[in-house]
Parts: sequence; C-alpha cells; structure tokens
Amino acid sequence: MTDKKENILSAALELFANEGYNATSTSSIAKKAGVSEGLIFRHFKNKKGLLDALMEDAEARIGKLLAPVIFESDPKKAIRKIILLPFSIDQAEYDFWRLQFILKWQKEYNNPQKMKPLVDKLSWAFSELKYEEPEEEAKLLNMLIDTISSGILRDGLESQLPLKSFLLKKYGV
Repeated sequence: MTDKKENILSAALELFANEGYNATSTSSIAKKAGVSEGLIFRHFKNKKGLLDALMEDAEARIGKLLAPVIFESDPKKAIRKIILLPFSIDQAEYDFWRLQFILKWQKEYNNPQKMKPLVDKLSWAFSELKYEEPEEEAKLLNMLIDTISSGILRDGLESQLPLKSFLLKKYGV
C-alpha cells in the first residue's frame, strides 16, 4: 500500500472515530491526509468505499485479537484472557476501536455474529467449570467486557481499572 493511501486511511479512521462518519467530509479527510480529494475518489471511489476498506481491515484485526482466546484450552485461562482483552489495547489503537463501537449502531455495518466465537468460548469455559447457566454467564461477561471497553475508549483506562481486578477475583482467574 502506498504512503498516500495509508495516510488517507489513517486520516479517515481518526475523523470517522472522533467526528462520526456522517459528519466527516471527503474534503476534510483529504486535508488531514495531505492529499487531493480526487486521490481519495481514485483509490476508494467514494466515502463509503473508504469506510468499507477500514472495515475489511477491522475483520482481520479482530480475528487476530481473539485468536489467543479462541484457541486457549484451559477454561480459567480463557476467561482470564477475555477479561484482560480491553485492558491490553494499545492507546494508539483507540480510534480504531472507537469506530468499531460507533458502527455497532449502524445497521449496515453491525455484525452481531462477530463476537459469537468469543461468547461460544466463554460458554464452553463456564460449562467446563460447572457453572449453573454457562450460556447466560457467557453473555453477561461479554456484555460487561463490552461496557468496560466503551468506558476505556470514552474515559480512559484508569476509569475502568477497578473492574479488572474485581472481575478477575469474581471469576477466580
């Protein structure tokens, strides 16, 4: 990928994540990226094409992030890894994750099946550990992780740190 194309994607990610997709114009992306607006159209056809390119990258990033959890064979370690996920995200990646959370509310980009492997892994782990309702416990922990992640992206890591130790202790992991 060319430097200019990378600059366009980086500028779009930052603006979409912080100002919103609808509020961001291709001219503001071009200005931030230091390129002409025409170059954006040549590489991505339109603003939606640019967002689609970012979303393609998202699928790969999410798969890479979840792989160590999905392939964990120890149920306690799997739960621990899931709890630690939002606390291990590099601050440089926050714009990427903010955009993912924003797009969850866009019908066209929301994919409720995206987190299914994670919930399935949690269900398996809670079942292995003989929890009374492993599927419900998995859904609950997934929702807690989602809420903690939102809090970190909105208010910073420190705002959610007490929940990290609380959940690790609660689940004995």
